[in-house]
Amino acid sequence: MQVEDSEILEKFAQENTREEAFSLLLNKYQQKIYWHIRRMVIDHDDTDDLVQDVFIKVWKSLSNFRSDSQLFTWLYRIATNESITFLNRKKLRNSVSLDESAGKDLIETLAESPYFDGDKAQMKLQQALLTLPEKQRLVFNMKYFDDLKYEEISEILGTSVGALKASFHIAVKKIEHILLNSD
Repeated sequence: MQVEDSEILEKFAQENTREEAFSLLLNKYQQKIYWHIRRMVIDHDDTDDLVQDVFIKVWKSLSNFRSDSQLFTWLYRIATNESITFLNRKKLRNSVSLDESAGKDLIETLAESPYFDGDKAQMKLQQALLTLPEKQRLVFNMKYFDDLKYEEISEILGTSVGALKASFHIAVKKIEHILLNSD
Protein backbone atom coordinates (compact mmCIF):
# COMPACT_ATOMS: atom_id res chain seq x y z
CA MET A 1 0.00 0.00 0.00
CA GLN A 2 1.38 3.37 -1.06
CA VAL A 3 1.47 5.99 1.68
CA GLU A 4 0.17 9.48 0.87
CA ASP A 5 2.56 12.43 0.86
CA SER A 6 0.34 14.24 3.35
CA GLU A 7 0.80 11.38 5.83
CA ILE A 8 4.59 11.50 5.36
CA LEU A 9 4.60 15.25 5.99
CA GLU A 10 2.36 14.93 9.06
CA LYS A 11 4.61 12.24 10.54
CA PHE A 12 7.74 14.24 9.73
CA ALA A 13 6.33 17.24 11.58
CA GLN A 14 6.21 15.17 14.80
CA GLU A 15 9.55 14.63 16.50
CA ASN A 16 8.66 11.08 17.62
CA THR A 17 7.67 9.89 14.09
CA ARG A 18 10.19 11.88 12.02
CA GLU A 19 12.46 8.91 11.27
CA GLU A 20 9.49 6.70 10.36
CA ALA A 21 8.26 9.43 8.00
CA PHE A 22 11.66 9.72 6.35
CA SER A 23 11.79 5.95 5.92
CA LEU A 24 8.37 6.07 4.24
CA LEU A 25 9.60 8.88 1.98
CA LEU A 26 12.69 6.85 1.03
CA ASN A 27 10.59 3.76 0.29
CA LYS A 28 8.27 5.78 -1.92
CA TYR A 29 10.77 7.94 -3.83
CA GLN A 30 14.35 6.65 -3.58
CA GLN A 31 14.18 4.38 -6.63
CA LYS A 32 12.47 7.05 -8.78
CA ILE A 33 15.07 9.63 -7.75
CA TYR A 34 17.89 7.13 -8.38
CA TRP A 35 16.76 6.53 -11.98
CA HIS A 36 16.08 10.20 -12.62
CA ILE A 37 19.65 11.03 -11.59
CA ARG A 38 21.14 7.94 -13.26
CA ARG A 39 19.72 8.89 -16.65
CA MET A 40 21.44 12.27 -16.28
CA VAL A 41 24.88 11.30 -14.91
CA ILE A 42 25.00 7.68 -16.20
CA ASP A 43 27.59 6.39 -13.72
CA HIS A 44 26.14 4.17 -10.96
CA ASP A 45 28.62 5.26 -8.26
CA ASP A 46 28.12 8.96 -9.02
CA THR A 47 24.37 8.37 -8.95
CA ASP A 48 24.54 6.67 -5.56
CA ASP A 49 26.53 9.59 -4.17
CA LEU A 50 24.07 12.12 -5.58
CA VAL A 51 21.04 10.22 -4.28
CA GLN A 52 22.61 10.29 -0.84
CA ASP A 53 23.28 14.04 -1.18
CA VAL A 54 19.69 14.65 -2.31
CA PHE A 55 18.17 12.81 0.63
CA ILE A 56 20.50 14.52 3.10
CA LYS A 57 19.23 17.86 1.73
CA VAL A 58 15.67 16.58 1.95
CA TRP A 59 16.17 15.52 5.59
CA LYS A 60 17.54 18.95 6.46
CA SER A 61 14.88 20.88 4.54
CA LEU A 62 11.69 18.84 4.78
CA SER A 63 10.48 20.62 7.90
CA ASN A 64 10.52 23.87 5.86
CA PHE A 65 8.63 22.32 2.92
CA ARG A 66 5.71 24.54 1.98
CA SER A 67 2.96 22.51 0.40
CA ASP A 68 2.63 25.00 -2.47
CA SER A 69 4.07 22.29 -4.72
CA GLN A 70 3.79 18.52 -4.70
CA LEU A 71 6.35 16.64 -2.66
CA PHE A 72 7.61 14.63 -5.62
CA THR A 73 8.15 17.75 -7.78
CA TRP A 74 10.12 19.28 -4.91
CA LEU A 75 12.24 16.10 -4.68
CA TYR A 76 12.78 16.04 -8.46
CA ARG A 77 13.80 19.71 -8.40
CA ILE A 78 16.42 18.99 -5.73
CA ALA A 79 17.63 15.89 -7.61
CA THR A 80 17.77 17.79 -10.91
CA ASN A 81 19.67 20.72 -9.40
CA GLU A 82 22.14 18.40 -7.65
CA SER A 83 22.71 16.49 -10.91
CA ILE A 84 23.22 19.63 -12.98
CA THR A 85 25.60 21.04 -10.36
CA PHE A 86 27.54 17.76 -10.39
CA LEU A 87 27.73 17.69 -14.20
CA ASN A 88 28.81 21.34 -14.32
CA ARG A 89 31.56 20.67 -11.75
CA LYS A 90 32.67 17.68 -13.78
CA LYS A 91 32.66 19.84 -16.91
CA LEU A 92 34.82 22.47 -15.19
CA ARG A 93 37.28 19.84 -13.98
CA ASN A 94 37.60 18.57 -17.52
CA SER A 95 37.36 22.14 -18.87
CA VAL A 96 35.25 21.08 -21.83
CA SER A 97 31.71 21.84 -22.85
CA LEU A 98 29.29 19.35 -21.34
CA ASP A 99 27.35 19.12 -24.57
CA GLU A 100 30.44 18.43 -26.68
CA SER A 101 32.89 16.06 -25.06
CA ALA A 102 31.14 15.04 -21.88
CA GLY A 103 28.52 13.22 -23.95
CA LYS A 104 31.31 11.06 -25.36
CA ASP A 105 32.64 10.43 -21.85
CA LEU A 106 29.16 9.48 -20.66
CA ILE A 107 28.73 7.10 -23.63
CA GLU A 108 32.03 5.39 -22.71
CA THR A 109 30.90 5.16 -19.08
CA LEU A 110 27.60 3.65 -20.19
CA ALA A 111 29.30 1.09 -22.44
CA GLU A 112 31.72 0.02 -19.69
CA SER A 113 29.18 -0.02 -16.86
CA PRO A 114 28.63 -3.41 -15.20
CA TYR A 115 25.30 -2.01 -13.93
CA PHE A 116 23.84 -1.45 -17.41
CA ASP A 117 21.99 -4.54 -18.53
CA GLY A 118 20.05 -3.16 -21.47
CA ASP A 119 19.91 -4.78 -24.87
CA LYS A 120 21.43 -3.37 -28.04
CA ALA A 121 18.36 -1.21 -28.80
CA GLN A 122 18.41 0.23 -25.27
CA MET A 123 22.13 0.98 -25.61
CA LYS A 124 21.49 2.80 -28.91
CA LEU A 125 18.72 4.85 -27.30
CA GLN A 126 20.93 5.78 -24.35
CA GLN A 127 23.79 6.73 -26.68
CA ALA A 128 21.40 8.86 -28.77
CA LEU A 129 20.18 10.58 -25.61
CA LEU A 130 23.72 11.44 -24.62
CA THR A 131 24.20 13.39 -27.84
CA LEU A 132 21.38 15.77 -26.87
CA PRO A 133 22.02 19.09 -25.17
CA GLU A 134 21.56 18.80 -21.40
CA LYS A 135 18.14 20.51 -21.24
CA GLN A 136 16.65 18.45 -24.09
CA ARG A 137 17.95 15.25 -22.50
CA LEU A 138 16.52 16.24 -19.14
CA VAL A 139 13.08 17.05 -20.60
CA PHE A 140 13.06 13.85 -22.68
CA ASN A 141 13.99 11.71 -19.66
CA MET A 142 11.32 13.26 -17.45
CA LYS A 143 8.61 12.92 -20.10
CA TYR A 144 9.54 9.56 -21.63
CA PHE A 145 11.00 7.57 -18.72
CA ASP A 146 9.39 9.24 -15.69
CA ASP A 147 6.06 9.81 -17.49
CA LEU A 148 5.71 13.27 -15.97
CA LYS A 149 3.17 15.75 -17.30
CA TYR A 150 4.49 18.94 -18.89
CA GLU A 151 2.97 20.94 -16.02
CA GLU A 152 4.98 18.86 -13.50
CA ILE A 153 8.19 19.26 -15.51
CA SER A 154 7.49 22.99 -15.75
CA GLU A 155 7.23 23.18 -11.96
CA ILE A 156 10.46 21.21 -11.50
CA LEU A 157 12.52 23.11 -14.07
CA GLY A 158 10.87 26.52 -13.84
CA THR A 159 10.31 26.59 -17.60
CA SER A 160 7.12 27.26 -19.55
CA VAL A 161 5.06 24.33 -20.81
CA GLY A 162 5.42 25.60 -24.38
CA ALA A 163 9.22 25.62 -24.16
CA LEU A 164 9.17 22.12 -22.69
CA LYS A 165 6.96 20.81 -25.49
CA ALA A 166 9.32 22.34 -28.04
CA SER A 167 12.38 20.83 -26.30
CA PHE A 168 10.74 17.41 -26.16
CA HIS A 169 9.69 17.56 -29.82
CA ILE A 170 13.19 18.56 -30.94
CA ALA A 171 14.75 15.84 -28.76
CA VAL A 172 12.44 13.19 -30.24
CA LYS A 173 13.30 14.29 -33.78
CA LYS A 174 17.05 14.20 -33.05
CA ILE A 175 16.79 10.76 -31.43
CA GLU A 176 14.74 9.43 -34.35
CA HIS A 177 17.32 10.78 -36.78
CA ILE A 178 20.20 9.20 -34.85
CA LEU A 179 18.46 5.82 -34.48
CA LEU A 180 17.40 5.68 -38.10
CA ASN A 181 20.88 6.57 -39.34
CA SER A 182 22.95 4.38 -37.01
CA ASP A 183 24.58 1.03 -37.74
